Amino acid sequence: MRLFIAEKPSLGRALADVLPKPLRKSEGAIVAANGDTVTWCIGHLLEQAEPEAYDPAFKKWSHQHLPIIPAKWQLNAKKKTAQQLKTVIKLIKQADQLVHAGDPDREGQLLVDEVIHFAGVGKNKVESVQRCLISDLNAAAVKRAVMSLKPNREFMSLSISALARSRADWLYGINLTRAYTLQGQKAGYNGVLSVGRVQTPVLGLVVRRDQEINSFVSRAYFQVWANLQTESGEQFKAKWLPSKDCEAHLDDQGRNLSKPLAENVAKRISNKPAVVSKLKRQLKKQSAPLPYNLSALQIDCSKAFGLSAKQVLDTCQTLYERHKLISYPRSDCRHLPLEHFSQAQALVKVIQSNAKFSNESEKLFGESSDSAKVLNIKQKSRAWNDAKVSAHHAIIPTLRKLSSGLNAIEEKIYRLICRNYLAQFMPVHEFYAVEVEVAIATGKFSAKAKEQVAFGWRVMFGSNKSHESAMQSSSISGEDDDPVQKIPLLEKGQALRSLIAEVLEKQTSPPKSYTDASLLAAMTGISKHVIDPDLRKILRETDGLGTEATRAGIIELLFKRGFLRRKAKTIYATPTGRALIEALPEVATQPDLTARWESQLSAIHDGSSNYQALMSPLESQLQLMVDDSQKVLPRGLRGLGGKPKFKRKRSYKTAKTPTKAT
Repeated sequence: MRLFIAEKPSLGRALADVLPKPLRKSEGAIVAANGDTVTWCIGHLLEQAEPEAYDPAFKKWSHQHLPIIPAKWQLNAKKKTAQQLKTVIKLIKQADQLVHAGDPDREGQLLVDEVIHFAGVGKNKVESVQRCLISDLNAAAVKRAVMSLKPNREFMSLSISALARSRADWLYGINLTRAYTLQGQKAGYNGVLSVGRVQTPVLGLVVRRDQEINSFVSRAYFQVWANLQTESGEQFKAKWLPSKDCEAHLDDQGRNLSKPLAENVAKRISNKPAVVSKLKRQLKKQSAPLPYNLSALQIDCSKAFGLSAKQVLDTCQTLYERHKLISYPRSDCRHLPLEHFSQAQALVKVIQSNAKFSNESEKLFGESSDSAKVLNIKQKSRAWNDAKVSAHHAIIPTLRKLSSGLNAIEEKIYRLICRNYLAQFMPVHEFYAVEVEVAIATGKFSAKAKEQVAFGWRVMFGSNKSHESAMQSSSISGEDDDPVQKIPLLEKGQALRSLIAEVLEKQTSPPKSYTDASLLAAMTGISKHVIDPDLRKILRETDGLGTEATRAGIIELLFKRGFLRRKAKTIYATPTGRALIEALPEVATQPDLTARWESQLSAIHDGSSNYQALMSPLESQLQLMVDDSQKVLPRGLRGLGGKPKFKRKRSYKTAKTPTKAT
């Protein structure tokens, strides 16, 4: 008997649907006519054992026990799904051939692997396990996956990296949560001070941003704008570029803080001859944005619709599992395998059909559904690249036709996913990037503009203007405070006239508070927030705080634990969140440590590092961090928190055996 072990019941049903009929349902499984059987996990069926499982004394929280480091790790059955675990283990032992059908990511790999090992089957059976990689629940895609099984051992490094992450998170969360909760209790705090290697640096980002905003003092700065005119009477503006001689009057961003200096410059250049000293007018072609990965989709949905990261993830799961309209949503990849290109024509037809069904044709194809007519299905964009696709590809629509309506949020998210896929077949966006430098007296002045040539794929991304009027708007400024203007056709060395110059007084602005979109962007682009310059250099595009699957859950967890709060779209730290960050050592609140972990976990997956390279240094570091915690008395937490909870079982948890929301 061949046994398929799926991650969830929905995937199990999709697998069974492509097996020989008739199907026979049994408790926790489906049996096909040829004897092939499908069973499933329900997320993680196993979880890391509690500290007291290693020593009953650990049930009481005490500094004397810390750090708790198991000599031999233990897993326990989760109570809610214990019966399904029994079913899966029974079938594993009966099967002649096992097929791992967990989700195609790090956690999905570990989730099924750990159940197979927990079942205690022989070495030969484990080594013969096959892997079924499914990223699309439609029957044709599932059937292709079943026909393309791979040896599960090829994914061993992925499983080891997930195991290392799981155990490291357990060690870090259990020990530091206990250590600082005990210190908080001494200071008069009622509650658990949860510490985690991802959640705490995320909280640190918000706390530091709040502090920057609260301590910000606005300062006036002064710009000088030359009003320039050609011999034919055409006019445009150029901004003064302060020279090195003016450095004493500039801030760290090169803004002039001296009003007298600005007024003097304006006086000197008014009604004076000018000349075009430099001119660059370059035709640029911009390709369409790639199809989405989860974080990019969550960021765009937050900006466009005000949706939280969790709302987007939950909706994507529904679109994937229930409606089968999109491919696997927890992807960190924005590229597609070359073999998928052959489906493009059929897929575009399905998208067009679904758009008409949902009465969303205009929204889907831009301001005019005529934009759909310029799709070039033979065009192979940069999205199709086997070298950049691993276990899962970008999130794209499937060949599934809508049979029932979607709710408002589902429709919006599906529309965005379709839009980014269709954009791959649209013409490039073309424009001239214009940069002009003008010399007036002894000063330099600069003007920049973007002259539209062809909107191309941008017609799908919306505009408040018609295409014709938008094309006539020949330039878009490159800076928020620069005017939108049209720069006339100029030549280097061309004589101009500087009319009456203007001095504009502006105010420096504080950093913007975090939103779901900007916080997700910070988590994915964490290198910008890493202090260690050497670490910043080695981080890759995919290295960040958390994973595609966990970031939404981490943000929501901080709200649940009372460390963050929302006001409309804005995210702030609570007094408890601020006090916790102030009490913790900097290494626990900065993203450097977890960014280094993510880099190491990627290296384990790649085979360039190993389990011990992450775990051994961590165990030594924990001893130092636990010792240092006893030197801190976080008085800022006095009187905060609710009723004491730290004695309740599980209440201290920050990262048990990984779940999709850890």
